[in-house]
Amino acid sequence: MVGLLTLHLHLPGVASLKEKRSRIKPLLSRLHRQFNLSSAEMDLQDMWQEAVIACAMLGNDSAHLQSAMETVRKWVLVNWPDGEVLDIKFEII
Repeated sequence: MVGLLTLHLHLPGVASLKEKRSRIKPLLSRLHRQFNLSSAEMDLQDMWQEAVIACAMLGNDSAHLQSAMETVRKWVLVNWPDGEVLDIKFEII
């Protein structure tokens, strides 16, 4: 099974794609390092103040995947100061 968490982010005050990357890249690295999952910017790459980040984790137990992704969701809401989360979606494939 694959757990997929999609985060739609708003980055207020960003004035260029370079600045956007400088805010998103540390988030992606921290998610990978802290939660051992894959993450990438998946949509809205050309928009300065918005991003869609997807986090994926493999597992054989849907309850474990749901719990792990809920932990990631809570961590992003509390510990990411560079913007706000507009929408969150979770699915198990």
